[in-house]
Amino acid sequence: MGCCGKDYETGNCVCDILKEIAEAQNDVVENCCDTSCERSINDLLGDNDNGNGLDTVPVILYCKDGCKPFKGFGANHDDYKVEDSFFFRVKRVDKDCCATLELLVDDKYYDDDDDDDDDDDRDRHRYDKDRKHYKKDSPEGQCVKDLRASGICITVNVDCFCHVTCLPAIDAFSRY
Repeated sequence: MGCCGKDYETGNCVCDILKEIAEAQNDVVENCCDTSCERSINDLLGDNDNGNGLDTVPVILYCKDGCKPFKGFGANHDDYKVEDSFFFRVKRVDKDCCATLELLVDDKYYDDDDDDDDDDDRDRHRYDKDRKHYKKDSPEGQCVKDLRASGICITVNVDCFCHVTCLPAIDAFSRY
């Protein structure tokens, strides 16, 4: 789904795509190219595989200024730990293109059971022994299927974004 050649309801293609994703996800889960937005939505809805158990189309948003991936921050109410993520689940988008996004996180990169409190190393790198190090300031290297819903939501003005990348649909809730 690109912006070219299609009339969009709000005049903002990023806003309209996020609305479509939110509506499709809500059809699957009630909750207060080979890779494209269209394919991810079809995978989510089971158009390509009936009863697939998928509930989320992860997205990466790119800010208008500098075209860099947007990173969201929020705190967990259980332990007040601040989480960050480049990956989001669209919860809803209102008529003014104000979106509620849930941070998608992968706890494997932060092993809380580790007695060695090397917080500096955790801040610089997230590490999985099956994958190489990758920088925390980039979404590159993250395995999408390891993402889970965090319960941490933020509200954004979608007009601030110029680009959305849809990743393959996943099951973000079964890991709770």
